[in-house]
Amino acid sequence: MPSVTGRAVQVTAAGGAFKLITKEFPEPGAGQVRIRVQACGVCHSDAITKFGAFPGIIYPRVPGHEVAGVVDAVGAGVPLFKTGQRVGLGWHGGHCNYCAPCRRGDFILCENGQVSGVSFDGGYADYVVAPANALALIPDELSDVEAAPLMCAGITTFNSLRNSGARPGDTVAILGIGGLGHLAVQFAAKSGYRTVAIARGQEKAALARQLGAHIYIDSTTQDPAAELQKLGGAVVILSTLTNAEALTAAVNGLGPNGKLIINGVPDKAFEVNAVSLIMGSRSISGWPSGTGMDSEDTLKFSALTGVKAMTETYPLERAPEAFDRMMSGKARFRVVLTIGA
Repeated sequence: MPSVTGRAVQVTAAGGAFKLITKEFPEPGAGQVRIRVQACGVCHSDAITKFGAFPGIIYPRVPGHEVAGVVDAVGAGVPLFKTGQRVGLGWHGGHCNYCAPCRRGDFILCENGQVSGVSFDGGYADYVVAPANALALIPDELSDVEAAPLMCAGITTFNSLRNSGARPGDTVAILGIGGLGHLAVQFAAKSGYRTVAIARGQEKAALARQLGAHIYIDSTTQDPAAELQKLGGAVVILSTLTNAEALTAAVNGLGPNGKLIINGVPDKAFEVNAVSLIMGSRSISGWPSGTGMDSEDTLKFSALTGVKAMTETYPLERAPEAFDRMMSGKARFRVVLTIGA
């Protein structure tokens, strides 16, 4: 398993420019595989690498944690994955198996966990070398471009909903119809929830219903909390927004024992009336993506039910343009780099 030569788009320093280079990709070590990348989603979390938002990032660094590709080489001690298999690599970049969360099977909270494209070079490249315990098998029914966004935006929304405690028939509201939200609406509807989409403007109503929403609330002309209470209150509100004020307003739309789950990072701290939480036994929680097996479940569910991301594609050489397009908020709705043949 010799090293191979290929292209990569790396960030040379925190806040620095993207640079297209040619580099050597080593053979995988024990417990690792090397993936020939076919497609890689451009996620807002790639800004962590671009701007050095996490401490301790070693530069230069290749971003990218929505990887779809083919196993190119397998290191020692990897019994599951074989060359030629289609695999995905997401935000979760592997776990140690030995810390307290890992010993309890809570691998996503591993104290020594890695993040793809942050802890090691990611998928803005022809190849990526990654821990085998981070990977997911990709169903044949999904193309690489379809699979890539499901490795972060997909798993985060799907996994948070299926672990929310909501049951089929329950009212579940999705705040925002964007890169995360347009997938969350699909997952909620396909899971059998009474799905309420909440966004700004009537022009998004048709899209919400196309995605599967049963009810649409225009937050520019309606009070989302009041409208949700007319429905008996939401069992779950899944927020994909960055607007802190919208989160504050949404809490009062929860029904008794309702839960606000945060997927999108608010632009600032938000305030909540504790009385509303206490008197209604309501709660607020976050959700941190998921493991390779969770990603595999997401991919299988999407293939089975027809959940698909709406995508815009760019070749690897145009990665800086693709990143800027994603950051502008104008993409409809996920940006994907097409890399392999």
